[in-house]
Amino acid sequence: MIKINTDLHEVYILEPQVFKDDRGWFMESWSQNESASIGINGSFVQDNHSFTAKKGTLRGLHFQNNPMSQSKIIRCIAGSILDVAVDIRKGSPHYLKWVAVELTANNRRQLYIPRGFAHGYLTLCNNVEVIYKVDNFYKKEYDRSIIYNDTTIGVEWGISNPILSAKDSDAPCLAESDCNYIYNKNENI
Repeated sequence: MIKINTDLHEVYILEPQVFKDDRGWFMESWSQNESASIGINGSFVQDNHSFTAKKGTLRGLHFQNNPMSQSKIIRCIAGSILDVAVDIRKGSPHYLKWVAVELTANNRRQLYIPRGFAHGYLTLCNNVEVIYKVDNFYKKEYDRSIIYNDTTIGVEWGISNPILSAKDSDAPCLAESDCNYIYNKNENI
């Protein structure tokens, strides 16, 4: 697996080695040893799988407050998405900065997002499936959202009227959120 840096030095694109022949292809989508060798440590405890029927659906921006924050590894296994990570750690040198990466079933890339970041994605076609690993269990009482078009963040989604859930359309801006992430430069996340 190759680790590709993004503009947010703690968020990585993970590109697997794909072995192809006349039968098809094979890849390791996850290896704890391989991940540790490129600096991604932690124990992933839950896999999530979502299906989205319509192009232009936006899911996010989501996170879980401490102590239930989550690191994620996201992969699109059908279709394509614009996957976004936003640094929401107060005091971080990259506070409110975001990165967007196109993940597709064809490019097989994954995005590693550490704790302290909000996450969201936009479907770029119909019938999209996304799977992602998390290193902490889902707890509803810690689940939070930020409105996708928060002007203090300014994510460029490339769409003006996305399809949203009620939860996402009613989400507050970050300034109105009770987000409790604080940057610690000595913390290994």
